[in-house]
Amino acid sequence: METEIHVPVGSPIIRKFPIFVDEHNVTDGAMKLMKELRPAWDINLVKTKFFTDGTTNKLVGCYVEEAPEDVVLVRVYGNKTELIVDRDNELRSFQVLHANGCAPRLYCTFQNGICYEFMQGDALGPLDVRDPGLLRLIAEEMARIHAIHAHNGCIPKPNLWIKMRKYFSLVATEFTDQASNTRIQQEVPSQEVLEQEMAWMKEHLSQLGSPVVLCHNDLLCKNIIHNIKEGHVRFIDYEYSSYNYQAFDIGNHFNEFAGMSELDYSLLPSREMQLDWLLIYLQAYKRFTQKGGDVSWHELETPSARAGQQVRPGE
Repeated sequence: METEIHVPVGSPIIRKFPIFVDEHNVTDGAMKLMKELRPAWDINLVKTKFFTDGTTNKLVGCYVEEAPEDVVLVRVYGNKTELIVDRDNELRSFQVLHANGCAPRLYCTFQNGICYEFMQGDALGPLDVRDPGLLRLIAEEMARIHAIHAHNGCIPKPNLWIKMRKYFSLVATEFTDQASNTRIQQEVPSQEVLEQEMAWMKEHLSQLGSPVVLCHNDLLCKNIIHNIKEGHVRFIDYEYSSYNYQAFDIGNHFNEFAGMSELDYSLLPSREMQLDWLLIYLQAYKRFTQKGGDVSWHELETPSARAGQQVRPGE
């Protein structure tokens, strides 16, 4: 059993450039990269557009007015993000998802980032993910990714517990500021208590029989792009993609309905909406895995399916 994602044989070699992009002066570094990736462009005519929604990285799009649809995205990794993000795994996820039509083209890597194709469409918001039409597209796209085989024949192992253990090793237990120390002691359970809770969760969840599949693991609204013209959605940002419990990816997406910076758990999807979503998902998953057949009510009520559901306040 293993957690590593395997890139298909024959996949294009990723170009690597020994270029460092200063996060405080991204434009200059981006222009150096455009000279390599788009040598036909007049560098004096290259336009840039900065995107500000990223929580851990700097992102800028480069294009020329002659071909505005050909946008090259330059993403500069945030400082010390390598402590929580496996960059090699991210690249493998990118390649696998692109090979299966689920991700844009990856153009190159540089010393502290990557360049890739801009995916046309609009990032979704909290209200969009509740729209019945978009809800269907999201469920079907998740099922499509979950059906991808990116292992070498070994039984894939969930990355959840490895990642949580990694996060535990990075948690600060003491601060130089005494006020912060006092607040942590009063408001946050001790590491021992958290370790016990994680052990309980691992024992409980491991018994539910949730399939281990290729997961996105970070399906907040803005990581879902809707292409109205082509009538589909695609997921972006694969920093946390890995093999994981199928139910985790579903439950995490439902949890994102509540928002990110200002949480409102009353926005979690109702049980009825969750069941509608799961029905669409399971129908698509059966289709993509070529298992066929109708989805029964029993399948919606299995422990594995229920593990992906969320409980709204008051329900």
